[in-house]
Amino acid sequence: MNLRHKWLVIFLGILIFLQIGYAQEEESAAVFLEDYTDEFQEAFFEALKQKGIENYDKAINLLLKCKDLDDSYKVIDFELAKCYLANKQYILAQQYGIEALNSEPENIWYLDTLVDIMDKQGNDLEMIQDQIIFDNDMLKENLAVVYFQRKNYQKALNVLKEMKNTSFKETLSRRISDSLDQINRKKEIKEGITVQNKDIDPLKNYKSDIEELIQNKNYSSLIKKADEALEQFPSQPYFYYAKGMALNRSGNQSEAISELEAALDFLIDDIPLGNNIYKELANAHMFLGNTSKANMYLSKIKSGS
Repeated sequence: MNLRHKWLVIFLGILIFLQIGYAQEEESAAVFLEDYTDEFQEAFFEALKQKGIENYDKAINLLLKCKDLDDSYKVIDFELAKCYLANKQYILAQQYGIEALNSEPENIWYLDTLVDIMDKQGNDLEMIQDQIIFDNDMLKENLAVVYFQRKNYQKALNVLKEMKNTSFKETLSRRISDSLDQINRKKEIKEGITVQNKDIDPLKNYKSDIEELIQNKNYSSLIKKADEALEQFPSQPYFYYAKGMALNRSGNQSEAISELEAALDFLIDDIPLGNNIYKELANAHMFLGNTSKANMYLSKIKSGS
């Protein structure tokens, strides 16, 4: 199975690349190091060990020693790129990342690391395409895969647009389209819920329910509904007015006056509601024989203040 077919299989469900661990890396390296000197092997494996415990400065020095001993083993550039990246020395990481990728332009691990390095600097790989073998078809396929795995779907599509029509391009384009469709569906569902929640206005619903109870003269239910509304909206004068009116019409003028005065405390620039409150207060005081106060509130109704 060639590499292209292998990636097609991966797209159909596996997609498990970019998960090489330290132990795998060391085991793989051992195969290639059989022909190298003991000094080279010792320095290389010690470098991997130091990298594994995040002692990047020491790992870098050991890798540079390996490079001095034999510059032909290009994985050293790859390991240096990773160590410099982890050490936040991005310029040096980029330098060695480019060298590693140019030595094996079809190596997806080298490419993925270089993309990481560019991302950390806020740049795209395409910014340095003149420094790498960017016209390599397999490199472009790998780059599209790397972007896809990172959910950078637009970048992946941009790479695919530059490629010839192949089964690989068709398969990955379909996977990207499916992923974008899922994102859009989730967004539409979320936006739909938001709009729905906006339509469910509890303040508006309470007012509607209370107006219906007033029209039906269901004062006992009106008191309960107004109390419920006030628990949620304690600064709404309309709900104090509704409760005060219900108490007034139920023969409890003293409590009605208390609720209606509370409504006035929260009233701001609502003349119609204010007039209704003054009318209920006048009625309550008139019933209790407080003629002067009743006339005072009646005068406020007439003035519209």
